[in-house]
Amino acid sequence: MSLRDSALRLLLLLLPVSELASQRVETGFLDRAVTVAGQSYPYQVYVPRSYASAPRWPVILFLHGGGEGGADGLLQTAVGLGPAMRQNPARYPAIVVFPQAPRDSGWAGVSGEMAMAALEQTLQEFRTDPDRVYLTGLSIGGHGSWALAYRHADRFAAVAPICGWVTGVAGASRFGPAVPPEAGAPFEALARRLGRLPVWIFHGEVDPVVPVEQSRRAAAALEAAGAHVRYTELPGTGHNAWDPAYASPEFSTWLFAQRRR
Repeated sequence: MSLRDSALRLLLLLLPVSELASQRVETGFLDRAVTVAGQSYPYQVYVPRSYASAPRWPVILFLHGGGEGGADGLLQTAVGLGPAMRQNPARYPAIVVFPQAPRDSGWAGVSGEMAMAALEQTLQEFRTDPDRVYLTGLSIGGHGSWALAYRHADRFAAVAPICGWVTGVAGASRFGPAVPPEAGAPFEALARRLGRLPVWIFHGEVDPVVPVEQSRRAAAALEAAGAHVRYTELPGTGHNAWDPAYASPEFSTWLFAQRRR
């Protein structure tokens, strides 16, 4: 062994384990999989290029809409938060988890369990801040954001449902309820469960897919319960409320300022 090799080996032995681990971490969009009830589900996790520069990172769990379901493990990054991050990565300095639900399924059942399992797996794999974990989603993913926030309110520091629904949307019963029927009046039950969890709701004024009344009623119930809620209704906007929402520097600044209470 040469003197140079000996010196390099000694240097590696002296480096902290955490520093060695950070040097080995891949960055960008990474392929991952999680197993739930014996079934393997692919997902993507985004790791910032500057991962090694910070001791802990906030984490976003993003739930895609109905058009991005499947089993390819990629399509869920093509609409919503994925394009917003690719266009302006500095706006989202976070590790982001992109689970993919099977086609034509919602997030209120097994797919929701899978999303939470992918989140927990990511929290274990990377250096993350457990008090800065955020939940957001669009359309069916907005519905899923309500569903997972109801079931796991203590896990998240903030939630941002975009053009989602709570109940009463025609044809949506196959995706499961955001709030269990036994909880009572759904909007009021949701507000009670979320408590003071910070929420920012976005919806297009003329959404032809999910009636804007869904978000109006959710915002009103949360306000009546004394919750920390913001509601943005985009004038003249249809179903795509996610592009303006995720492009908003005010939104990302607000999101990363929240910490679990």
